[in-house]
Amino acid sequence: MSDTDPTGRRILAIVTNYGVEQDELIVPASHLRDRGAEVDIAAVSADPIRTLVGDKDPGESVHPTLTLAEVDPARYDLLLVPGGTLNADSLRLNDTAIGIVHSFTSSGRPVAAICHGPWALVEADVVRGRTLTSYASLETDIRNAGGHWLDEPVVQDDTGNWVMITSRTPDDLKDFLGRIDITLASA
Repeated sequence: MSDTDPTGRRILAIVTNYGVEQDELIVPASHLRDRGAEVDIAAVSADPIRTLVGDKDPGESVHPTLTLAEVDPARYDLLLVPGGTLNADSLRLNDTAIGIVHSFTSSGRPVAAICHGPWALVEADVVRGRTLTSYASLETDIRNAGGHWLDEPVVQDDTGNWVMITSRTPDDLKDFLGRIDITLASA
């Protein structure tokens, strides 16, 4: 096993059934599965997930592994929160999704969020005093929630008892996935 091998780790991605940014869900799920991790994708319903490209063009459909209501967060090593404006805006209003975020952060397990995904972290009130990045339009929301926002490809914050990994856009996926691999290997 290399120093960044996620083999045997369990990852949970949480999304809504419409509007998740295609590459922010499919690329991490494929990358982690190809490297030996088990990835479950939980959506609001068991219906197919209709992804978008650039928040407007139809992307691939993805079948969820389970629904948000069926998730047992204790079974997973890392939470992945993809973006997509429509997905993230709806997800942050879903009490079950926010409960899953709380389960990970209160138990000290890592959370990785990209693009608009950090909205769920803001809603869960877990960014206060922490440093993160996101899509640029979330900067004010993060600052208003007590977080420190940086314009960098990937930011890892280890303060407190859990690791938070954040990135800005699909253009930052290489850095985002590299940081997730390192975090999973050291967990």
